Amino acid sequence: MHRRWLLSALALLMSIVLAACTTATTQQPQTKVTNPTETTNTNSQQLPKGSAKRVVALSSLAADIISRLDQTKIVGITGSRLFKNDSRFKDIPRVSEGQSPPNLEKVVALKPDLVIGAEGFSNIPIQQLQQLGIPTFLTKVNNWKSLEELTKTLAKSIDADPQPLLNRYKTFLPEKPTQGFSTLALVSRQPILAPNKNSWAGDLLAKFQAKNIAADLQGKSPIGGYVTLSSEKVLEANPEVIILVNPPQGNSEVALLDSLKKEAFWQQLQATKNNRVYVFDYFGLVNPGSIDAIEKACQQLKQALFAPQFSSIMREHRV
Repeated sequence: MHRRWLLSALALLMSIVLAACTTATTQQPQTKVTNPTETTNTNSQQLPKGSAKRVVALSSLAADIISRLDQTKIVGITGSRLFKNDSRFKDIPRVSEGQSPPNLEKVVALKPDLVIGAEGFSNIPIQQLQQLGIPTFLTKVNNWKSLEELTKTLAKSIDADPQPLLNRYKTFLPEKPTQGFSTLALVSRQPILAPNKNSWAGDLLAKFQAKNIAADLQGKSPIGGYVTLSSEKVLEANPEVIILVNPPQGNSEVALLDSLKKEAFWQQLQATKNNRVYVFDYFGLVNPGSIDAIEKACQQLKQALFAPQFSSIMREHRV
């Protein structure tokens, strides 16, 4: 059990690295659309001058947004379990699967007039496509504002109206959030890794007025927007609510909770004693992933932080 959890934790850390790469500045030349949430560069290549009609999306979030803005414009996507049973993408060619690099031959064969990548993860293929004269740009979503700005930018690129989607985003958030409970979002057990305010997860917790105990902490973690905590620090903070992130591989919640029961500090926490421990999916909370994944994470946050009468996962799996 311990070995299986350790392997899952390592896999989760690698996934977070990839997700966090969308918030980090890289050394590679980048071409991207200029907007308030993104950094400019000296390369002059940007969006096509007219409305893009054939878009290939190398990130699941960009694919989802483009599809919701105008289904007819998306001609290629990256493979993702988020779209496994989504009828919108049933007949759309996959140019990559999982975390593997995109097949550039497949991308070029689709004759795109715009290719969208994720900063940090898609830099190299985007560079190669630029050299072929294909318009490209890199996205970066590490807070709510950048999600809204990205939606506006993509809508402009395909001559679509972003407002219906922006209006939908507003329904995900609480109308009148009150000051929430002290909260620990735990994305890894070994090491204990938590998001600060500079991550998508940290910003989302702030939207729900959660008192994220790691919000203002800085550390030497190689993963941007995340900090490592000692068990002593967790005990000192003694959070009222704990949010556990299930690895993207989708291991069982029972195994996740059973592994934490072995930690000496676990039974001493307020959240554990009061059954205020909740398990969230990796997509939506750590990696935005898709609009539906974000909505689900927001619904869970409302239950975890505003409606303690709802049953938590911990009540189903007593520690």
